[in-house]
Amino acid sequence: MTSNGHLLHARSRALPASLAALAATTGFAVWAAARLDGFLDPDRRVPVVALAPLLAAAVIGVSLRSPSEELDGTAVRPWWPRRLTQLAGLTALSAALLPLAVLGHPEVFGPPAMIRNTLGCTGVTAAAAVLLGARLSWLPAFGYVSAVYLGSAGAHSGAATVWAWPMQPGTQPGAWAAALGAFTVGGALYAVRGARPEGPRGGG
Repeated sequence: MTSNGHLLHARSRALPASLAALAATTGFAVWAAARLDGFLDPDRRVPVVALAPLLAAAVIGVSLRSPSEELDGTAVRPWWPRRLTQLAGLTALSAALLPLAVLGHPEVFGPPAMIRNTLGCTGVTAAAAVLLGARLSWLPAFGYVSAVYLGSAGAHSGAATVWAWPMQPGTQPGAWAAALGAFTVGGALYAVRGARPEGPRGGG
């Protein structure tokens, strides 16, 4: 693919707007953590550690759309490496930027928890893009994280470390296993299948 081809591909996936939105999400997370005195009391960071990855995953999910399914289907080269590169690149950028809002206290709700939640939320969103389409891909992650946030207060042991992974401290192995599993499955599913078409053929 030529440089012009890469540029057209990036624009067709709204990547410039996605990068700007991820930068804005990082700015919001830094501002919110400061307002909550999260640098003094890491437990106050929980809303930021839950919400910021959701916002980033929603931005990434919207960018996963394919504006020309018929054209993609006639491409000589397989599309899965490009899909995987796009997803991995935006996820890596989010995982690098968002922890700036919660520096320090890595054992509680610091950078590890933010990175873990970014991976998990993005994985759920990528899988949802395959099943629901890119525009609605944020819904399952939003519903799940919201339910866990409201119903998992104090759940930090046993099976809760797995199903309540978005609300766990950064060092919980079960939470990391769940988030990494979600990212691996969702990323692989999206790379192979792509986002569900959202035009008349896709029911959108």
